Amino acid sequence: MANINILSPHLADMIAAGEVVERPASVLKELIENSFDAGAMNVTVEIRDGGMSYIRVVDDGCGMSPEDAGVAFIRHATSKLHDEAGLDSIATMGFRGEALAAISAVSNMEIITREKGTNEGVRLTLSAGDIDDMVPFGCPEGTTVIVRNIFYNTPARQKFMKSDRAETSACIAASLKCALGRPDVSVRFLKDGEEAFFSPGDGKLDSCLYSLLGREEASGMLSCRATNENLSLDGFISSPAEGRGNRAHQYFFVNGRHIKSQLIQSALEQAYRDTLLVGKYPACVLYLTLPYAAVDVNVHPAKTEVRFANEKQIFDFICTTCKAALNAEDRLAPKAETIPETKSQTFVRPEPPRTVPEYHAPEFHTEVHYEQPSIFSLRQDAQTSEFSPKPAYSAPVKAENVEKPVQNVETQVGVHYNIIGEAFKTYIIVEHNGEIILIDKHAAHERLNFDRLCAQKNAICSQMLLTQSTLRLSDAECEILEKNGELLSELGFEIEPYGENSYIVRSVPVDLDTAQVVPAIEEILDKLSSGKTIDPEERRREVLHTVACKAAIKAGWDTDDLELQKLVDEVISGRIKYCPHGRPISATVTRKDLDKLFKRIV
Repeated sequence: MANINILSPHLADMIAAGEVVERPASVLKELIENSFDAGAMNVTVEIRDGGMSYIRVVDDGCGMSPEDAGVAFIRHATSKLHDEAGLDSIATMGFRGEALAAISAVSNMEIITREKGTNEGVRLTLSAGDIDDMVPFGCPEGTTVIVRNIFYNTPARQKFMKSDRAETSACIAASLKCALGRPDVSVRFLKDGEEAFFSPGDGKLDSCLYSLLGREEASGMLSCRATNENLSLDGFISSPAEGRGNRAHQYFFVNGRHIKSQLIQSALEQAYRDTLLVGKYPACVLYLTLPYAAVDVNVHPAKTEVRFANEKQIFDFICTTCKAALNAEDRLAPKAETIPETKSQTFVRPEPPRTVPEYHAPEFHTEVHYEQPSIFSLRQDAQTSEFSPKPAYSAPVKAENVEKPVQNVETQVGVHYNIIGEAFKTYIIVEHNGEIILIDKHAAHERLNFDRLCAQKNAICSQMLLTQSTLRLSDAECEILEKNGELLSELGFEIEPYGENSYIVRSVPVDLDTAQVVPAIEEILDKLSSGKTIDPEERRREVLHTVACKAAIKAGWDTDDLELQKLVDEVISGRIKYCPHGRPISATVTRKDLDKLFKRIV
């Protein structure tokens, strides 16, 4: 009996859909890229219920004739590739001829299209990849694609979909990346009837960034641009002083295509070496342009990964260009005309352009300030605390190096030690019991903070900020923030919405220095997004790790004698030995070690 079967075309399409259509966001990516390839100047995207029930993409591109529309859904049907020679120089977003076939195999689709220069269009309806109806139809030039009920015929796939909010966030992120890659195309995104973002499509990188990423993020960027005989890099990178807590704000584009690239990421971060704090990452929007034959985009079904013909040249070029931008510190101010005025954090839609302008060097001018009343607070009423709302340690104060006298101290348990001083304003030097003890003051203070915070079972005492900090988050980060609002409230954070994807931080844990507020929250959201810690108590400890670290005195700070004595007391007594991350707090050098070092003994 034969055991090997030839799959039916429909089953083969459904399997192929698993490679191309992972979720509604991947459907949107493919449809928007098709619109770009069709020469569209204006693209409107609309979703409902996270894209699961309804997706619509409308463009003013070249459209399709009835003949082409009738075969566009056959697998491997494409107008973008004609022979194998074309694989060596792919200039379009799509080329495999898989997207429409894969999408239609797992959904109900409707296509309305009219080829430019013709008097009439055509309307098709499809179910599970089969054409149900095809009739002449009056419509504007261009194409409208409507996708309904994704995975209706594959319920096993439906159960792996996330919440409507999570799927909406993924759809917005995928569409935003497409829009960032084409500043010359106006892209409008609607979710459940409301506008989520709009890009003007004027061909200017700066206005594209301001419209899509917002004033807060875009205004802190540095211009980054260079060209040689076959490579061009354009875009913006963040100042070293404005590093982020994760890599979520790094956007890389190669010939207009958004990609993930370990090579480009490493080149970017190499440029920041010795200028960016450990644990911080640069933000960027970088556009790399090179000959099509020098990059292979046919290495991943979703076309999100590429392979370069000359990786070392690409690495060196990007690293050198970014270093030059950091050295120049060419920080630009926002352009007044590129930021539409707003009263509720929603951009006013300008008239879209009618022609494709050339890209040019970005220029920014003045700022626009947003005002938005508070809607709700993540902060719950905390129980009163006996502690005074005053930071335990002050921010660092710049001062001249002063040699500290030797302190002969007796601890509460009657143990004597001498605090000789500090090395590099980082390590406390202590003489005790015939040994020299070196103590990492940041690690020691971090451990003390962490143990004290963990011991507080009730709500942690918070301090009101005199100057409130603002946050601008992605949709995914907003979801994490709201999902963990009760936890953050218990830990002393009071955070309120301030417009679309923006928040105001009004209160923070009492020990947290104001300069560390935004970095601390970014790091907390990054930890909570990992999904590794499901247990509520473990999630709480992860957040307290960050709070304890950010609140601790830092290496290089001036620290008064009483603070040093308190830290030494805890170490000498043996109450603390390791920081919350497992690093040792102290190291010991014996008299014998020193004698050997100086050859007093052998």
